[in-house]
Amino acid sequence: MKKVFERPKSLIDISMHYCPGCTHGIIHRLVAEAIDELGIEGKTIGVAPVGCAVFAYDFFNCDMIGASHGRAPAVATGVKRVNPDNIVFTYQGDGDLAAIGTTEIVHAAARGERITVVFVNNAIYGMTNGQMAPTSLIGQITETTPYGRNVESNGYPIKVCEMLSTLEGTAYIARVSTHNVKNVLNAKKAIKKAFEVQTEGKGFALVEVLSSCPSNWGMTPVDALKWVEEKMVPQYPLGVFKE
Repeated sequence: MKKVFERPKSLIDISMHYCPGCTHGIIHRLVAEAIDELGIEGKTIGVAPVGCAVFAYDFFNCDMIGASHGRAPAVATGVKRVNPDNIVFTYQGDGDLAAIGTTEIVHAAARGERITVVFVNNAIYGMTNGQMAPTSLIGQITETTPYGRNVESNGYPIKVCEMLSTLEGTAYIARVSTHNVKNVLNAKKAIKKAFEVQTEGKGFALVEVLSSCPSNWGMTPVDALKWVEEKMVPQYPLGVFKE
C-alpha cells in the first residue's frame, strides 16, 4: 500500500500536548516538513523561549536550545555566527517576540542576521492564562482587559510584519494563517521560503502565523478558527510584505 501521509522525520514520534484546537501542532508540522524537504535536518538548530513555544524542544527532532523570555533572536544570532554553516531558527509567540523580546527581534532584523523566525501570533498570552498581549485586538477581552483593549490606556496592536519590513536587513517577511486548509498550504510555502532564504545566505527572514487559542479565548476550536478569519485577518492582513 502506498503511504501518502506520514509524520515528518523532523518531528519526534510522540503525542503533542497542546490544548484542543490550538494550531501550534499544525505549525510544528509545517516547520518539520520544510526542514525535511530542504534536506537540512542534520544541520538545523532551533531556539525556543518562554511561553507555549517553549515546548518545541519536546517535538522537533533536531538540536534545540532554550532561551530566556524574549531572547531567542539574540541566542540564535550567537549560534549562527559561531556556526555559519548551520540552519538556525527561532520559534516564538507574540507575548514573547512582540513584548519583552521587541528589542532583540528589531535589532536582529536590522542587522540582517541570517536566521529564520517563526512567529506565532494568537493575540494573547497563552501559557500564563490569557493576559493582553501586544498583538491583542482593539476591544478584545482578556484577563487584564476585562472590558476590552482600550486604545487610550493600552495603545494599538503591534503589527510586526509591517514594522520589520521597513528595515534594510530583512530579506523576507510574510504573514500567513492556519484557520483553513488553503491557508495552511500557503503557510507551508512561506515557512519553506523563509528557510530557503537562509540556505541561500540572503538575510533575515520571518513568517508570522496567525493562530488560535481556544482555551484562553473561551471558545470552541471551531469558533476560534472563525474568529481568526473574521477578526484577526482584517487586523493583520495576510501576504508577503518583503521579498
